[in-house]
Amino acid sequence: MKGIDQMKVTSKMTVGQLVSEMAKSGVLGAGRVAKAVSIMTEMFRDPTYTVFLTLGGPMIPGGLRQVIGTLLDKEYIDVIITSGANIVHDVIEGIGYKGLKGSFYGDDVQLREKGIGRAGDIYFKQEGFTALEKTMYRIFNHLSTKGVNRLSINDLLQETGRFVDDEESVLKKASTHEVPVFSPGILDSMLGIHLWTYNQLNHLEIDLIADLNQLSNIVLDAEKVGVIILGGGLPKHHALGANTLREGVDAAVQVTLDRPEGGSFSGAPLEEAISWKKVKAGDKLVSVIGDATIIFPMIVAAVLEELDRSE
Repeated sequence: MKGIDQMKVTSKMTVGQLVSEMAKSGVLGAGRVAKAVSIMTEMFRDPTYTVFLTLGGPMIPGGLRQVIGTLLDKEYIDVIITSGANIVHDVIEGIGYKGLKGSFYGDDVQLREKGIGRAGDIYFKQEGFTALEKTMYRIFNHLSTKGVNRLSINDLLQETGRFVDDEESVLKKASTHEVPVFSPGILDSMLGIHLWTYNQLNHLEIDLIADLNQLSNIVLDAEKVGVIILGGGLPKHHALGANTLREGVDAAVQVTLDRPEGGSFSGAPLEEAISWKKVKAGDKLVSVIGDATIIFPMIVAAVLEELDRSE
């Protein structure tokens, strides 16, 4: 066993240098962050990896939109699996309605009267959701004029990405780089409500099996699979569950605030998934307990620094 070296910090050190100091310590959260950087660097550097990014929780409105966009532009991400809410907020921001800085202690009765919804200390004007409805109806009508009345969620999101003008949109970048975006729980979002209301007078059918066909083809064609999990929930399970078709993923990094004591999959350590053949046994697994809006940008910065240094 190696001894634990104490971390040193200086006023001019880079994020990568700070993570190197964490690696010297190698224990507790610091050691886990350093290991996450090492695993993600391998995923991005090795072209035989098909890299999944899963988004559970308010990752887009929480400030990670451009961080994710950078990874898409650099073509380090091959597949995105996300909650419907992150799709909704990406489109809403793409049409000009940013989230607002609020307070965890806001008066929710007053906020409701003012037409503002709250997620933690992030506030959203309801008019943004009205604009979302109009935008999605235009997309639905556009599909109808092309004779499309049945499509997968991924195909719908690719079409949405092409429709949005905002070049910083995650959907826009995913569409541009031909990165599939799956959202198995999309009905559990405002976009799902808009799909339902549109179908009261029109016909646009979502083919969930088509999504599973597309996803299974990606999994089965992959030489190696790496998964980056932000938050947990359905996106995490959908990614790991699909990879049971190949006896599990080869490498995984998880950043979550959830804990394992309640038995939830969101808080489960990645090692637990080995028993279900969702993850292969090995040392390329790490769960970092913490807020992804803090930890993920730091990990990405350190990974990009390492990749730039090695080019």
